[in-house]
Amino acid sequence: MVLTLTAGIDRGWRCFATALGFSLFALCALAVGLAIAPLARLCSTNRASSQRRVRRSVKATCRGFIALLKGLRLIDYRFAHAERLQQPGSLVLANHPTLLDALFLLASVPDAVCVAKGGLANHPVTRSVIRAAGFIADPNPRRVIAAVGEALENGQSVILFPEGTRSTPGQPVRLRRNGAMIAVMRRALVIPVRIRCEPPTLLKGSPWYHVPAQRPRFTFEVGAAIQEDTETPSMPAIIELNRRLETLFNHDAPKDDIAHDERAGT
Repeated sequence: MVLTLTAGIDRGWRCFATALGFSLFALCALAVGLAIAPLARLCSTNRASSQRRVRRSVKATCRGFIALLKGLRLIDYRFAHAERLQQPGSLVLANHPTLLDALFLLASVPDAVCVAKGGLANHPVTRSVIRAAGFIADPNPRRVIAAVGEALENGQSVILFPEGTRSTPGQPVRLRRNGAMIAVMRRALVIPVRIRCEPPTLLKGSPWYHVPAQRPRFTFEVGAAIQEDTETPSMPAIIELNRRLETLFNHDAPKDDIAHDERAGT
């Protein structure tokens, strides 16, 4: 009886705190897009410099938001080999089980450009910050590939979820070939990130107020860098890399592979 009551109070608190957290995040996103971004443009000599300033603000906001969620006891998380994310000009490819995945990676990858979905690029809360930060949001796949290649050449890291949307619970990870295509065509340094969340939360099609019975724990396994060194990019090379990435994301790694806890971005 006491345990049931305690569990009910804990779940009720986490539902309230989730609403509070997302409200604060919306306010921070609007503040960065509508206040910090214009100041960055005034204080910068060119557009690229302005975008870098905004991306630093985005990183700080994501780090603060994650710290808030952990402080409110809404989530717990663990990074394995987070230092691998510090390599500039890398293509970070990750599976996408929850709504928070991009925030963790933006908080961890230096000067990161994110490939954003059209819905976020047009959302009144996020559209201004996405544009000001120079994130890539284009419905044309060819233009997206070109923009990612340009960002990598400029030394920026690019975060891409090659599933194209959040993972379907209980189903194997299936990747589109855009990530592998960019990696092969640009000979990009690929950093794969395998994301797990137990119990599942903020899934595709799941409303934010459906909080799980227990506090979710995120695990981020940052894999060793992959770089394809093919003289002539070919479709077989793209298909093979895509297959290897799918195998990696679907593999159940032993718990001993998780090295130690780290704060996002450290």
